[in-house]
Amino acid sequence: MTTKTAWITGATSGFGAATVERFVSEGWRVIASGRRADRLQKLVDAHGADRVHA
Repeated sequence: MTTKTAWITGATSGFGAATVERFVSEGWRVIASGRRADRLQKLVDAHGADRVHA
């Protein structure tokens, strides 16, 4: 099985955060970037390091 990967900028709020949620729920691996390191870590904690890389 091939896992798709997406790089999402602005992932710590707004449309970026919503996009991360959507892609992860559809089975994608996400590389998330944003200005707020604490919020990026929350994404990793919520979805697992195998799905979200920040």
